[in-house]
Amino acid sequence: MTHLDLTDLHGSLSEPLLDAMTFLNEVTTRYPDAVSFAPGRPYEGFFEPEDVGRHLDTYLAHLAERGLSRDAVRTALFQYGPTKGIVADLVARTLANDEGLDVAPESLVITVGAQEGMLLVLRALCAGPDDVLLVSSPCYVGITGAARLLDLTTRPVPESPDAGPDPEAVRAAARAVRAEGRRPRALYVVPDFANPSGASMPLEARARLLEVAAEEDLLVIEDNPYGFFARTPGERPTLKALDRDRRVVYLGSFAKTCFPGARLGYVVADQEVSAPGGRGSLLADELAKLKSMTTVNTPALSQAVIGGMLLTYDCRLRDANAAAIAHYAAGMDTLLRELERHFPASTRRSLGVSWNRPEGGFFAVLTVPFVADDAAMERCAREYGVLWTPMGPFYPTGGGERRLRLSISALTQTQIIDGVAKLAAFITSEAGLPRG
Repeated sequence: MTHLDLTDLHGSLSEPLLDAMTFLNEVTTRYPDAVSFAPGRPYEGFFEPEDVGRHLDTYLAHLAERGLSRDAVRTALFQYGPTKGIVADLVARTLANDEGLDVAPESLVITVGAQEGMLLVLRALCAGPDDVLLVSSPCYVGITGAARLLDLTTRPVPESPDAGPDPEAVRAAARAVRAEGRRPRALYVVPDFANPSGASMPLEARARLLEVAAEEDLLVIEDNPYGFFARTPGERPTLKALDRDRRVVYLGSFAKTCFPGARLGYVVADQEVSAPGGRGSLLADELAKLKSMTTVNTPALSQAVIGGMLLTYDCRLRDANAAAIAHYAAGMDTLLRELERHFPASTRRSLGVSWNRPEGGFFAVLTVPFVADDAAMERCAREYGVLWTPMGPFYPTGGGERRLRLSISALTQTQIIDGVAKLAAFITSEAGLPRG
C-alpha cells in the first residue's frame, strides 16, 4: 500500500487551525444531545423542504417570462453555465434594495459560497511572496485558512472587543509591512457582528478606515455575512456603500439570509484593471478566469433556487428575513440576560469572568479564568452537556487562550437558558469555587 509522509504534503495540512476545526466537528458529533453554542449555522425552524421546489418553479417562470424557449431553459439548468453566474442581475437588484449599493451585474461573480470568493480574490490580488494580507485579530478562520492554502503571508491587526479594527492600527500595520520591504496589499475585515468576536465598527471608524486605505494604497476586502441581522437596518452602512473610489471588494453570501445548503455566494469586484495594449476589464472578469480553473461555474440549480427566493421577495432579503432577524435578536438578548443572571457583578469580579455585548449577529465572546482549549471544551460537553468554541484558533499569531465564543444562531431561547446554566456550572467548577 502506498504510504505518504505528511511532511511531503502541503504545509497547510499540518496547521493546528485545520485540526482544531476538525476536532470541533468531531466533538459535536460525539455529544449530539449537548446544548451547542458552537456552530454559526442558521436556525432550522425557518426552513421547509418544499420551499426548494417552490423557489425553483418561481425562477423557471421568470425565465419563461423573459422569453426563453424550453430549449434555452433546459440548457440554462442542465449545462455548464457562464462562469460569472446566471443570477447576477437579481443579486444586483437585491444589493440596491437592501444595502443601497449601485453595482452593475457585470461587476459580480456568483461563487460556490463566500469561501470560494475569498480564494479567488486572494489569488488575484496577491501576486507574489512579498504581498501581505492584513487581517483583524481575532479573525474568521476561513480567510486565514485560504491564505495558508495559497502560501500567502498575513499580518494581524488587533481588534477591540466592541469596535473592530482601529484604522490607525491598520495604518501602523501597513507601514510596518512596508518597512520590511514587502507590500501591504489588502485588509480583510467583517465590519458588522464579526465572526468570532461579534464586534461592529462605528460609522466614523468606517469612514476613517477608507481614508487610511486610500492613503496607504490598500484594498479592503469586506465580508458581510451578518450585516442583515442588525436591529436597525442602515444605521451603519457597509464599507462598500461608503466607497467612493472602488477600493472595496465586497464578499457576500446567501448562507445566512437564504440557506447554507445552496452554497451560493458572490463577489462585487468593480475595480478597473488595465492591461498592456490598452485593454481594460473589471476585476470581476479576472476573477472569472481563475474560477474557470477551479469550480468552472457555480451550479445552475443552486442559482435557480436562490434566484427564485429573491424573486419571491421582490429582491428584498431584509423583508424576507424579518422573522429571522427578530429570532436572532431575541436569542442574543436572552444570552446576555442569562449571563448577567448567573454572573452578577460581584461574581464576575471574584471569578474573573467578562463578556462583550454585541448589538446583533450570532456571536458573543466570554472571557474565563481558565484555558478554554479543546480539552476544556470536551470536558464541558461530557460532564455538563454544553458545547462552545475555543477562541485560540481565531488568533493568527496566538492569543485568546482564556476566551470562548458563544453562538446563539442555531438555538431556541429555551435551549439558550438551559445552556447558560450548564455553562455557568462548568465555569464555576473550573475556577475551583463551590456551586450555587
